[in-house]
Amino acid sequence: MAQNYFAPKVEIPRPLYVSLGIASVAVVFGLWCLLTYGGFTPPDFLAPPDQVAAAAIKRIGNGSLLDNTEASLTVILLGFLFASVLSVPLGILMGSFKVVEALIEPITGFMRYIPVSALIPLLILWIGIGVEQKIMVIFLGTFFQQLILISDVSARVSKDLIDCSYTLGATKRQVIWRVLLPACMPGVMDNLRVTMGWAWTYLVVAELVAANSGLGYMILNAMRGLFTDVILLGVFTIGILGLITDMIFKFARRRLLPWSAEF
Repeated sequence: MAQNYFAPKVEIPRPLYVSLGIASVAVVFGLWCLLTYGGFTPPDFLAPPDQVAAAAIKRIGNGSLLDNTEASLTVILLGFLFASVLSVPLGILMGSFKVVEALIEPITGFMRYIPVSALIPLLILWIGIGVEQKIMVIFLGTFFQQLILISDVSARVSKDLIDCSYTLGATKRQVIWRVLLPACMPGVMDNLRVTMGWAWTYLVVAELVAANSGLGYMILNAMRGLFTDVILLGVFTIGILGLITDMIFKFARRRLLPWSAEF
């Protein structure tokens, strides 16, 4: 039976799935403890777990961690929301209608290869150094990537499915709303989930330049003083928040798109 677990596409029991996940985390944590408490790395290079925990307790107590987390969440959620609201309909149209693709693809193909960090000086000149600039970094970092990914999802919807709908008497409006959109949404949700991970990366980039709050700002300040415990605290906080958003997307996919395949 155990050999079957290593065959492709074979399900494993849920308890085994959870146990393997816990074991992988335990191994990483054990290696961290070994390197730090075993004296293999100095604290200035890699802080031990108790120092990170102490830094978390201190910053939760004085409210700085919560304030920085709130600032980062505001930026990433607004930037990602604005990008998604525009990219989802435009991406579906772009993948389904060649006229829209011809209009949008050249600009999208150009913009998605430009590093967002290269645009930060211009954004500071045009928008300033407030929260709007950081939101725009998230927007630009995710919008054009989402547009390409979602358009590919829409383009892969079978034309036979569309033709069959017309054969059964569906109108163009019915085909769009009852066939095309339901067929696209599972892939759209998966791509939003992926690009949310990219958004967290761009968040750190945005907050490393001309920022006075946020988790990226906290990490940068800690780096200047070689406070690796605070650096790790910021990294772990971003990782935990990213994991939570990933779980939210998984839950939303199962509940809102019951016709799609399960994870």
